[in-house]
Amino acid sequence: MAEDVRGAVLVTLSDRDDAAELAEQLLEQGYEPCRVHRDMLAGEDDAEDADWVIEVLTGPHGGPAVFDEPHLAALAEDYGGFAAAE
Repeated sequence: MAEDVRGAVLVTLSDRDDAAELAEQLLEQGYEPCRVHRDMLAGEDDAEDADWVIEVLTGPHGGPAVFDEPHLAALAEDYGGFAAAE
């Protein structure tokens, strides 16, 4: 999954296009990197149920993205998803 970096935030969405769109928005806002990948959450049996995860390590301020978790969570909610600090 993600590298062992403190302060990362994982933004989880169910739709690939939404994840790509939000990742692009985050890059434009100065977040980096914004890697998008599939991830099965604990308890999921079917690969079709896998969600799309945007891994965000650094905020536009240059510090860990975890400082921006409330903002990232609000953006994720706009797409029907959620964000969680790693």
